[in-house]
Amino acid sequence: MPAPTSFTGPLAGTRIVEIGSIGPGPFCAMLLADLGADIIRVDRLTGHGLVGPNDDPRRELLNRGRRSIAVDLKHPEGAEVVLQLVDRADALLEGFRPGVTERLGIGPAECHARNPRLVYGRMTGFGQDGPMSQAVGHDLNYVALSGVLSLIGRQGQPPTPPLSLVGDFGGGGMVLALGILAALLERERSGHGQVIDASMVEGAAALGGPFLGFAQSGGWRPERGTNLVDSGAPFYDVYETADGRWLSVAALEPHFYADLVRLLQLPDTLPDQMDQASWPAMKEVFAAAVRTRTLDAWMASAEGLDACVAPVLEAHEVAQHPHHIARKTFFESGGLVQPAPVPRFNRTPAAVDREPPLPGEHTGSALADWGVDPALISAWLTSRAVVQGAG
Repeated sequence: MPAPTSFTGPLAGTRIVEIGSIGPGPFCAMLLADLGADIIRVDRLTGHGLVGPNDDPRRELLNRGRRSIAVDLKHPEGAEVVLQLVDRADALLEGFRPGVTERLGIGPAECHARNPRLVYGRMTGFGQDGPMSQAVGHDLNYVALSGVLSLIGRQGQPPTPPLSLVGDFGGGGMVLALGILAALLERERSGHGQVIDASMVEGAAALGGPFLGFAQSGGWRPERGTNLVDSGAPFYDVYETADGRWLSVAALEPHFYADLVRLLQLPDTLPDQMDQASWPAMKEVFAAAVRTRTLDAWMASAEGLDACVAPVLEAHEVAQHPHHIARKTFFESGGLVQPAPVPRFNRTPAAVDREPPLPGEHTGSALADWGVDPALISAWLTSRAVVQGAG
């Protein structure tokens, strides 16, 4: 599965400055780069601040699709480097605590003085103001404060951390990407840029909005793992198979549930599907049934039935599933299997045209490509306001 090489995404021609950060900011930039935006990532002279088990910038998939320049933002000329890019950019995104970019001389006021059409995207945990705006935190804290974490988990168990999907990536990076696109669209009508205040707490709350509503409607039990789609229902859960694999079942509608019962060869004497008092006992029946066959056997038996079942694929095997092969859901580049850009466009297909960069790998060439005066670039390199190939 070779990496795509064409670069025809719907954002081709859009220029974005990314002030290097971790988590949601890079995810936002990855989404926009996948869609064709020309993004320059401004990294520190000391390189990336990678978080987690990965210590190799080349394997940091969040940073794919863009070029990196290394800038000393505390150098007397560091702000001017960024502002030279802002002069030529459509958008900028940053993930500092509120007030940091202002102190660095690259805040919204300075940037809009240079380019009034700039869309300025700001990514924080708690928002630009409010009593917690300066508090430190990470994804789990933001999802906790949103109220959503309290709803996730099995019965009798503590709340379950949902990876970093709800705060960092869904409620953070994806929401900021949506905001940047909306502001770029609005700019075509007004001619003006604006500032986007994206808070992961608020993004997580928006993702959990329906469930927060259910919790107030009387139809959602306050105890985790006792409701329709939180692992409480026997027909909406995962079950271990005879070979130690896992089968997901999600037969919510009565006609799908009927096919699931038929697939599992369950007795006609089962209680009514929506008899919540019987769900714990029904789950034991479902679990015992699923344990009688291997995962492959269940998937073969499900052919022709609308039972809403799917295998729980491990990370190392997803790219080999026939559906993903047919759809080209994954591709391989730099020795890493990774998800292809989403969504799909019939006229302007998105593609990944660059591997994750080393910090400062493209300092000279990226600045030159964006039309910065070669004499300025040379002077910055000499003064070490910027560095080529840092990290």
